[in-house]
Amino acid sequence: MEKRVQFDFEIQFTNGGNLKGEDFRLDIMGEDITDQALTDYIIADLKLLMVGETKIWNKKIIVEPHKRKVIAPKKAADLFIDLSHTIEHGLITYKGLPAPIICDYLSREDSKKFYAEGTEFQIGKIEMVTNTGTYIDCPFHRFQDGKDLSQVGLECFTDIDAVVIRIPFLTTLEITEAHLKNHEIRNRAVLIHTGWDAHWNTEKYYEHHPHLTEGAAIYLRDCQAKLVGIDSHNIDSTDGKSRPVHTTLLGAEILIVEHLCNLYLLPPDGFTFSAIPPKFKGVGTFPVRAMAKLNSSNK
Repeated sequence: MEKRVQFDFEIQFTNGGNLKGEDFRLDIMGEDITDQALTDYIIADLKLLMVGETKIWNKKIIVEPHKRKVIAPKKAADLFIDLSHTIEHGLITYKGLPAPIICDYLSREDSKKFYAEGTEFQIGKIEMVTNTGTYIDCPFHRFQDGKDLSQVGLECFTDIDAVVIRIPFLTTLEITEAHLKNHEIRNRAVLIHTGWDAHWNTEKYYEHHPHLTEGAAIYLRDCQAKLVGIDSHNIDSTDGKSRPVHTTLLGAEILIVEHLCNLYLLPPDGFTFSAIPPKFKGVGTFPVRAMAKLNSSNK
């Protein structure tokens, strides 16, 4: 059955004036439409400009044949996929490193003494090591003279053409250069999807995890990857004390992102990757909100 929405609306314009409608009806796709989507629909359908405050009320969905071809509210937008874990009080990311302490520096209750009645604020306090949650490594993490977070350009963190290489942990924990061949790597963020994030925040996550070999790191370096990420506990094996993958990649100024998640949601390529940390001087690692951006043609 085809559905339509019936509603009243008022649209104010930033350059003056307004537009009102009562018992207005529009064809919709699906069973329902949010007020925001409905507002976007009206603006696109009527080709309105200089739109300010908008109001929708008396909205109801009715069963009624469509009167014309449904117009999408707007051009299909880019889709953003969150690839980072949530950081919360007490979270253990790496065994042996302390969990973050997240608390109030100024609570809403305590803030009442500083502000007018009904005006309250919270100021948080966070104490943590920089290797917490989903984080990015830059050269300073490994090399004293390497670039720190404040010295790496934004183009190295943002909207990087990316590729996903799928190497399930059930098939192997050791990822070699052979697994990386036949993929477009040059100048891309190479995201290694193992599925190990399924064990996140469990005892199993910390040991015998998927990792790259030194040969794989050399191959990525020689192919001029721009960034390498993995959904595992560490991009290196943690069975020993050496870290050849960190040494090889960071030595070539190839950034590393560890503890990714949700890579199964991504297509093999045709998207961009971002993982932007704060601009700290003297810091080589920091949590990021890692994300992929898929344009409408890749959904």
